[in-house]
Amino acid sequence: QVQLVESGGGLVQAGDSLRLSCATSGRTFESGAIGWFRQAPGKDQEFVASINLSDGRIAIMDSVLDRFTISRDNAKNTVDLQMSNVKPEDTAVYYCAATSKVAVSPLPYASWYDYWGQGTQVTVSS
Repeated sequence: QVQLVESGGGLVQAGDSLRLSCATSGRTFESGAIGWFRQAPGKDQEFVASINLSDGRIAIMDSVLDRFTISRDNAKNTVDLQMSNVKPEDTAVYYCAATSKVAVSPLPYASWYDYWGQGTQVTVSS
């Protein structure tokens, strides 16, 4: 059974940095993609970033392109979302998602992903 577990969330102040990790178990994803999505209270879920596991290609939401990055830590077998200069509007539950389906570029659509974690809360105070 595939499981995704997010970690690294918490309460931080505006301007701080935060690193979220997504650990997978039950299956080794050598191809496909892992992505991060978030959902703020009262808002729709939105794509944040994703990475192709075969070639490392990444996609990042335009509004956080200058502050967030996504990477794979092969030693820890995690996909990490590095968040810098966080803002109150980054407050949300952050979910990681995985798929074994292959695309030329990582796709930002929730429907593309087959497996989801439970989410980790990120709260940014002003």
